[in-house]
Amino acid sequence: MAVTDSKRMTTAALIGNPNVGKTTLFNLLTGLNQHVGNWPGVTVEKKEGFINDNVKIVDLPGIYAMDTYSNEEKISKSFLESGNVDFILNIVDASNLKRNLYLTMQLKEFNIPIILILNMVDVAKKKGIKIDYVELSKLLGVMVVPIVASKGKGVDEIKELLSNDIFSKAINDNENHYRNNVRFKSEAETYKYIEGILSQCVTYTSENTVTITERLDKILINKFLAYPIFIAIIYLIFQFTFSWVGQPLADLLDSFVNAWFVPHVNILLSGANGWFKSLIIDGIIGGVGSVIVFLPVILALFLCISFLEDSGYMARVAFLMDKIIRKMGLSGKAFIPLIIGFGCNVPGVMSTRTLESEKDRKMTALLLPLMSCNARLPIYLVMAGALFKGHEALVVASLYALGIIMAFLVGILFKNTIFKKDDEPFIIELPEYKLPELKSLAVHTWEKGKGFLKKAGTIIFSVSIIVWILSNFNFSGMTEIDKSFIAYIGRFISPIFIPLGFASWQNSVSLLTGIMAKEVVVGTMGVIYGGNLIKILPTVFTPISAISFLVFVLLYTPCISLIATMKKEYGGKMAAFSVAYQLVLAWIVSFIVYNGGNLILRIF
Repeated sequence: MAVTDSKRMTTAALIGNPNVGKTTLFNLLTGLNQHVGNWPGVTVEKKEGFINDNVKIVDLPGIYAMDTYSNEEKISKSFLESGNVDFILNIVDASNLKRNLYLTMQLKEFNIPIILILNMVDVAKKKGIKIDYVELSKLLGVMVVPIVASKGKGVDEIKELLSNDIFSKAINDNENHYRNNVRFKSEAETYKYIEGILSQCVTYTSENTVTITERLDKILINKFLAYPIFIAIIYLIFQFTFSWVGQPLADLLDSFVNAWFVPHVNILLSGANGWFKSLIIDGIIGGVGSVIVFLPVILALFLCISFLEDSGYMARVAFLMDKIIRKMGLSGKAFIPLIIGFGCNVPGVMSTRTLESEKDRKMTALLLPLMSCNARLPIYLVMAGALFKGHEALVVASLYALGIIMAFLVGILFKNTIFKKDDEPFIIELPEYKLPELKSLAVHTWEKGKGFLKKAGTIIFSVSIIVWILSNFNFSGMTEIDKSFIAYIGRFISPIFIPLGFASWQNSVSLLTGIMAKEVVVGTMGVIYGGNLIKILPTVFTPISAISFLVFVLLYTPCISLIATMKKEYGGKMAAFSVAYQLVLAWIVSFIVYNGGNLILRIF
């Protein structure tokens, strides 16, 4: 292979199995010098980063093999065949070489120089695995670099190899050493070859050593203890988010906004025109401020989810849920996109591309919007804080549980009607447990929270201004809110909600603007009702009508971003079907909740 001219940008493809530390290594190598997009023609995430402006790292999707069954495998193979790759950074789990080297052997068939990065060598050492790196390099015909990505050990050596062109010089000195002359006809033949290599360079210094992961798995995925432990973990997450940390901080931020910031802005604008003052106080601060105060709650929830992901427990949850999800006709892999949906439904739908079956992809995408994303959280918190003080955690947890139950029931319905096909097998590799690094947790939490702030600064800001204009004007000019454009729109659609118990035009308009982004529901209420929603909403809702409203918010038409993503992924017909079925489902369930609740009250 001709070595790249060092004067131009060289490209390295970073590739490896899931859960081997690929993302951690990518972040360490590139730092903040990276950007995220989508691969041409698909919405699988494409990450690119740079080292010293002369080496580009392309983070390929995590895959187990190059068999081109999944979209990720097709993307990786196509990119490596494009001729734009100068060398491959193949990261593997040093404690599980036999499984990980299967992909390595397939990568060698591309005849692209490879740096084999052995991550988690500390874990391998604890397991009593001793690796002769020099011999492994010789037998495989690749350069081998041992690292511990979670602690940053060995990463500087990789940077030096890439930045100083040492790797390219090594290839020039012994180019044939990095070529591949081995071809395999079957999977069994490949693994036999790998076993032969490992027998010459890997020794086991201890026998029958029980690792911490094995000890923990005896408890955490025990057939009797696993589900109670999972429920307990979820309970602790909700307590941390809504009782111990997130909500108290949100209350402090709310007090700061309403008791200090707003009065000071009022003083600053004391000489301004009435309409301009109203725009700033009632429109922008009332709309955006009503949502932004919940940032601590959302960050607390993201912190917990990131901890579970980084610790290795989330893969166990997918394993535990497999039997349950199969009742819906889906494989256990579908649980991962569904879990992602709790953060945001949009990347959840995008991640359905990783599912091999078309049936699984489409069905999971249709069920995903029933997972309560973080955008709905501000609505839950406002309503629960206003009408169910002291029971916020229970109310919010019940809504999350209802979303899961409805997804399960709808899934069974779809399985027996429009998706009558065979189930797909479930294969997942359980990573080693590890204590997440604080820096990594902070970065992951902030990355997720940043999306919320971005939405608050763009969509919610824009909609708040639009809602303020519609709330203060009609064809005659500036007017009272009862005679404004928004009042006419609300009265037109409000009859739909009479049987559900929340038919005021203000609530109807809030739900309508919520199609732009679910957080906008609270922002719209803040603009229309004005003042402190915690004090105002108990005069508008009864406890039962509030629950009915929350159920409708949980289940009704997804936001415009998700509709657009669904259309791009699966076409306009499926996007339209998703909108229609969710609207009907939300109306029916809210009708049952409201009228059933009132019936029970009359009886008892």
